[in-house]
Amino acid sequence: MLSVGVTEARDPKELISRSALRTREVFGNEYAGTLASPLEASQKTSLTVRMRAEYDSVRELPPHLAAKLPGAKKQSGSMPSSDPTQKLIQGIPPPTSSLSISQALTLRSKLSNGMSNGAGALIDNRAQPSSALIRRQNVQPIKPEWHAPWKLMRVISGHLGWVRSVAVEPGNQWFCTGAGDRTIKIWDLASGTLKLSLTGHISTVRGLAVSSRHPYLFSCGEDKMIKCYDLEQNKVIRHYHGHLSGVYSLSLHPTLDILVTSGRDAVARVWDIRTRQNIHVLGGHTGTVSDVKCQEADPQVITGSMDSTIRLWDLAAGKSMAVLTHHKKSVRALALHPNEFTFASGSADNVKQWKCPEGTFMQNFEGHNAIVNTLSINSDNVLFSGADNGSMCFYDWKSGYKYQSLETTVQPGSLEAEAGIFASTFDKTGLRLITCEADKTIKIWKQDENATEETHPIEWAPTLSRRKF
Repeated sequence: MLSVGVTEARDPKELISRSALRTREVFGNEYAGTLASPLEASQKTSLTVRMRAEYDSVRELPPHLAAKLPGAKKQSGSMPSSDPTQKLIQGIPPPTSSLSISQALTLRSKLSNGMSNGAGALIDNRAQPSSALIRRQNVQPIKPEWHAPWKLMRVISGHLGWVRSVAVEPGNQWFCTGAGDRTIKIWDLASGTLKLSLTGHISTVRGLAVSSRHPYLFSCGEDKMIKCYDLEQNKVIRHYHGHLSGVYSLSLHPTLDILVTSGRDAVARVWDIRTRQNIHVLGGHTGTVSDVKCQEADPQVITGSMDSTIRLWDLAAGKSMAVLTHHKKSVRALALHPNEFTFASGSADNVKQWKCPEGTFMQNFEGHNAIVNTLSINSDNVLFSGADNGSMCFYDWKSGYKYQSLETTVQPGSLEAEAGIFASTFDKTGLRLITCEADKTIKIWKQDENATEETHPIEWAPTLSRRKF
């Protein structure tokens, strides 16, 4: 008859204690060496593990810093200390397998991009420390250029509705405005007197453009119509049919006989001026295309939309080259720089600067906390932004510094709510700014000729948080 032995149940605490002792015997010699007291050995092991895990990469100075302190190593090794913790730290053996941070960075710079070592094998540099650890040179912010502040010069009344669009004639003799009263009015730029009124639209006129190559004025409106006026006969000679809803913006190509329009049907349409043919339908936006601009070089067409994106278009192929998704809210305005290959976009979250042709983001123009409806840039590197609440901001184009803020003044008899700015443009000299406003007036602004750098100093305080890319 077989007897079955029953093993005694052991205390869990005793098992844990034995396991800890066995672990210390196995790994303790590597970290702690031979120490008389088990408590001291335990403390040394714990401290060594923590020191190697957290401070091992900066245990020794890089060679170029160590060279500047010739006596530092000698002094640190010979300093007596009565603190037991300090004794433990000084007794920690140096690691045998880890690289210092300077050595690792040197190794990575030599072997980066998958270069082969002496044996010809390709080295995987993913395990090496990142080159982002190298301290870069301090970014020097651009000092803003001084610009004279702007002041109101003239107020022109004549429209019976919100003034929504403006364009200046290439000869700088007159300018035209379109409004909610369905008329286009032509004004003398020097005196501000009315020269002519053009009719034909049956709804608000939202866009205007004057050709520099033909005696033509183009207009578009919320009635889906795009019209071409002959300025020698002062009458409509062409219509361009195709938009399915209101047309909000138009732009003439500077060298080709084409016209680009955009509107609420979420597309931009390219038209041949003479034959009235719809060459391209630039589709891709998912919301109202609120503004469109044309320029000579690629991207020849730029559109901004209420879907918060900006698209750069290849005009020959009729396809999108790039989609810029940096804005968080509707893009309502675009402006091209007259001399540089750059442009600006305006939204309720920010005004942003971009570089062509790839649409690289350059910087933000901060400080205009409102719904920006219009942007204008002159050749003196002044950026103007006008908003829905009547606020106006003037920026230095290069540095992004806001040097002036204004509030427009509504004409007597208007509500305070009618202080919005819908459209703006500089004249051809860049010395006059024309704004179209919700109080049915057109305002002309000029720079203060009495202002100097002493009377209006630049209050510029650069910060590291704001970087120009």
